[in-house]
Amino acid sequence: MTSQGRAASAEERWGKFYRWGPCGLLALATTVGAATATVFMSRGETYAAGALVVAAFVLELWWGRTKPGQPEHSPAACRYYAVRTAIAFALTWLNPLFSFYAVIGYFDAVHLLPPRRARAGLLVTAVTLAGSQSGGLPPESATVWILFAVVFAVHAALVVIFGNLGEKEAEEARAKAATMAELERTNVRLEQALAENAGLHTQLLLQAREAGVADERRRLAAEIHDTIAQGLTGIITQLQVVTAAEDPAVARAHLERAQALARQSLGEARRSVHDLGPGALEHDALQEALEKTVAEWSLRTGVRAEFTATGTVEPLHDEIEATLLRIAQEALANAARHARATRVGVTLSYMDDEVTLDVRDDGHGFDPLTLPPRGESGGFGLGGMRARAERLAGNVDIESEPGNGTAISARVPLVRI
Repeated sequence: MTSQGRAASAEERWGKFYRWGPCGLLALATTVGAATATVFMSRGETYAAGALVVAAFVLELWWGRTKPGQPEHSPAACRYYAVRTAIAFALTWLNPLFSFYAVIGYFDAVHLLPPRRARAGLLVTAVTLAGSQSGGLPPESATVWILFAVVFAVHAALVVIFGNLGEKEAEEARAKAATMAELERTNVRLEQALAENAGLHTQLLLQAREAGVADERRRLAAEIHDTIAQGLTGIITQLQVVTAAEDPAVARAHLERAQALARQSLGEARRSVHDLGPGALEHDALQEALEKTVAEWSLRTGVRAEFTATGTVEPLHDEIEATLLRIAQEALANAARHARATRVGVTLSYMDDEVTLDVRDDGHGFDPLTLPPRGESGGFGLGGMRARAERLAGNVDIESEPGNGTAISARVPLVRI
């Protein structure tokens, strides 16, 4: 049985005692009093005791019907306790053995009377029992009075002690009830919080899924712009040369370059779909891949381009290499498409804690202040380069002015493998 079950069972047993205990004790006291009537009472006192016993039984029957509808410490409960205590005192005055009935006042005073009146009710019960135990009321001599005083003092001390213990127990019970109520309220709030957390978790999952979809769309868009779109631009350029070339050998060479660019763009498209790294890094490290990319771009555009590496070359994380290669490809594409440069320089610098990629050209240049705000250009050029670098906690700086070329510098942390 659980502690709550045991508490409920004990409360039920005490409830039965408070309901039937006074009647049982009255019946016991009546039986003992009748058996000793000739010893302690005269004929008139016997009749008076009989009348009081009948009144007590009527009182108990009335309280048995009234109590279920009464709250604790109600006026009716106070009247019941007062009348019962008076009857018990009178019966004990007539016959000391009627104190068997008076003893019930010790058990239910705190349940029937308010705290301030309960102590007085207990003291009256103590007087009744002390008188019974000292030979009856009233005491017949000075010695009996002294005995009565000693017995009453013992009862009064017990009343005070058990009264304090009862108040402490009642206070602990109230504190326990308040704690249980607070625990119930806390459990309710916890259940509400768990329900809210479940809703938030579902919402976060949905937002994370949407963010993942949006991020994947941006990745594919950037990959298409950096690879397929640039490849198609190169193919168109080569085909334009073919249509304008009069020498079949020159036309054939440019046509072969267009075919190679088409194959390369197809491979990059497949790699982009499968979220793989750039094809140039499949067999080469970043330095070799950049060198080949610059050479191929120079051959394709006819613009002189040079690649330089400085510092101690170190193997880098795949994401670092892919990011720097894509930035270089975009910078070269911008130089070919907008700058009309005659010379381009690409420098890869290995430093203590970062890697720097610089792309410089001697083209027309532009005013950086005339660029649209970030995120509003609708393209993937300079904004795309910045976004790629920032995903790796890096940055891209652009220096340019009309007529003096452009310098793009990308810096990312040096993450070794």
